[in-house]
Amino acid sequence: MNFGIIAAGEGSRLVQEGVAFPKPLVPLNGEPMIGRLIRIFQENGAERICVIVNEHMSEVRQFVERLQRELPVHIELVVKTTPSSMHSFYEIGRLLKGHGRFIVTTVDTIFREPDFAGYVRAYESASAETEGMMAVTSFVDDEKPLYVETDKEMNITAFLDAPADGRSDDESEFVSGGIYGLGDKAVEVLDGCLANGTSRMRNYQRALVESGLALKAYDMGKIIDVDHAGDIEKAERFITTNS
Repeated sequence: MNFGIIAAGEGSRLVQEGVAFPKPLVPLNGEPMIGRLIRIFQENGAERICVIVNEHMSEVRQFVERLQRELPVHIELVVKTTPSSMHSFYEIGRLLKGHGRFIVTTVDTIFREPDFAGYVRAYESASAETEGMMAVTSFVDDEKPLYVETDKEMNITAFLDAPADGRSDDESEFVSGGIYGLGDKAVEVLDGCLANGTSRMRNYQRALVESGLALKAYDMGKIIDVDHAGDIEKAERFITTNS
C-alpha cells in the first residue's frame, strides 16, 4: 500500500493559542504527529509515503528530510504552499498515481492504531470493483463536519453539509474521518475539478460520487482532529486509553 500525508496547513489556530510547535511537529505523548503517521504507515506495509509541507515550514521539512535518510521506506517530499487541502491532495495524488491503491490522511487526523490497521486490511482486500474506501466515524469532532450518506452495504451515496433527512433510529450517522483510500480514477476526477475551478476537499468528494466511482465507507470508530491547543491532551488521552 502507498500512503500520503497532507501537512501543508498553517496551523494558525494553534499558534494563536500559544502552541510553540508547527502543527505537524506537535508531540502526542512525545511523538510528533507527522512522525507518528509515518511510523504507523511503515507498520502497515508502506511501499511509498508522499508528504506535502508548505514553504514556510522549514522545521517540518528538515524533520521529514531526516526521516528520508534514516528510514528504509521510500519517502517523497513536496515543499509547496497551496491554497487548500484539495490542492495539496492533488500534489500528493499525482505522485501516487500509477502505483495502485493509496491512502491519504491529513496530519491532524488522530486515530487508534488497531482501528487504522483494520481499515488498511479492509481496503487491501476489497474487490476490484471498489474504487475507493473512505474512513468514517460516528463521533462528530469537527467544527464543520462533512456528513457521509451510505446505503445498507456501506456504499457511499452522497457527501452532505448537514445530516440526511429520513434516517431511522437504528442507522448510524457518519461523518468523514479525513482518511481517503483512493486510486488512479480518483486522481483523474481531481484533474477535472481543478480544471473547472472546483474548490474545497468536500466538493472534490462530491465530484467523486457524481462521477460514478464505487466508494465504500469504513467505520473506523472514533477519530478526532487536533485543531486547538485543548485538543492535544484530548488526543493523547484517546490514543492511550481510547477515552
